[in-house]
Amino acid sequence: MGRPLDLLLRGGTLVDGTGAPAREADIAVVDGRIAVLPAGAPAPAAETLDVTGRIVAPGFIDVHTHSDALAAPHGTGGATEPIDGLRLAPLLQGVTTEICGNCGTSLFPSLPERLPALAEHLRVTFGLGPVRPAVDFDAFAAGQDPALRHTHIASLVGHGTLRAGVMGFEDRPPRADELDTMCALLDRTLAQGAAGLSTGLIYPPGTYADTEEIVALARVAARHGKPYVTHLRDEMSQVESALEEALEIAVRSGAPLQISHHKTAGRHAWGATLRTLPRLERARVEGVDVLCDVYPYTAGSTVLHAMLPPWASEGGIGALLERLRRPETRDRIRTDIAQGVEGWENTVGNGGWDLISVAAAQTHPEAEGRSIADLAAERGVHPVDQACDLLLAEQGEVTIISHSMREDDVRRVLASPLSMIGSDGVPKPGRPHPRWAGSFARVLGRYTRDEQLLPLESAVHKMTGLPARRFGLTGRGVVRDGALADLVVLDPASVRDTADFDHPLLAPEGIDTVVVSGQVAARDGRPTSARAGEVVRIR
Repeated sequence: MGRPLDLLLRGGTLVDGTGAPAREADIAVVDGRIAVLPAGAPAPAAETLDVTGRIVAPGFIDVHTHSDALAAPHGTGGATEPIDGLRLAPLLQGVTTEICGNCGTSLFPSLPERLPALAEHLRVTFGLGPVRPAVDFDAFAAGQDPALRHTHIASLVGHGTLRAGVMGFEDRPPRADELDTMCALLDRTLAQGAAGLSTGLIYPPGTYADTEEIVALARVAARHGKPYVTHLRDEMSQVESALEEALEIAVRSGAPLQISHHKTAGRHAWGATLRTLPRLERARVEGVDVLCDVYPYTAGSTVLHAMLPPWASEGGIGALLERLRRPETRDRIRTDIAQGVEGWENTVGNGGWDLISVAAAQTHPEAEGRSIADLAAERGVHPVDQACDLLLAEQGEVTIISHSMREDDVRRVLASPLSMIGSDGVPKPGRPHPRWAGSFARVLGRYTRDEQLLPLESAVHKMTGLPARRFGLTGRGVVRDGALADLVVLDPASVRDTADFDHPLLAPEGIDTVVVSGQVAARDGRPTSARAGEVVRIR
């Protein structure tokens, strides 16, 4: 080394992100890049940290987040203590790169004339106050405030946003010119550095799209060598047919396929991972580049209006709220939940309102943490009326937690060689799902060390090298000479999640040091003043 190092991590055990066995090595950082040194080699450095007994690994990559607006000051109305806690949660569990724009919703792209209506949709989705959507990826990147970025961020192109940004919230196929415009916008944003195409096929307006529309757009992603990332059309009773649709889209388009937060939820789908995971393995043998991600919990989280049949949201949030005031609308919702609607996932019908609890309701914090069924019983109303009344009171902005999965299914997906780790974090004030603050530490502590579901090297690979390769994050995800200096130091004996549904932002234990772009961003489990996160462009 020709000059003193900026940082030296001495005495640790390197788990390099490739899945290779752990080994002793010292890790040097100079000019934001890594050098791997023999253990104990003389190396003068501006700062040396003794990490004896600790694991040194690449910074974790959270492949599935909804953190698009957290570092956009126009999205939060200024820094406040709850928002700061949400911003810090990924960093404190070792995440150095987040991939947002998942489930079909991103902050871009849109035709300029569609931006006002899109802003209302995104306000409800992100729950952080007024949100300013962007016409393309360049505008999105410009809207991320570096002073608020603890971690790096990359973004997918959300199909729902793209569709709404071209044709609004109508339940119909696009005209030829509209589809051409959608493809052109997608092509431009991918060329600017967006990470791929995402869909959320249970969420309006994405749910209004047929397979042909998605194939046309996925072909654009394929031309850029970027993945098609999908929240399946159904993760419950029809999960297997929804998976077949995703595989068909991948085969016909040629795009790599990423199944978002793979699960088999609801009582009619419990145990179906015994079939879905072998199906994914067969598809890979047949030449389909398919992988998935997973979070280590049996509860999910989403927006309350996703519990309603898709027709209720046609036309956007304003139209939804107007409908919910009508008794006949509520009667129809009750009937559809009880009887089902072809092609609709019907979360409540597969579980029940007692399994749906309120995570965020800004003007009704007393409802947070309580189930819709309990709130309805307290008022002496039907749960559908409780849900509709709460949506009206909150102008559509209500987030929920759905307790819908079984532990054995979660464990199978975690253990699969096809899976990587993503939090699916929905960072909103209130009582968000603890996965935003706990997913990575939970995998390392509970499932890796305590239950020995998978080796440490495999767990780290699922958090680093595998997602970096999938999403084209060059220079990230592996500790090797010349790699970007995003690193995490952890204690394998004590690492564990502490966040729970009552205290969802508690920082994990055992994550000692986090380095972002060569700067120490967390030390002794606490954030420093460093703000080294950047918007990552994937070319």
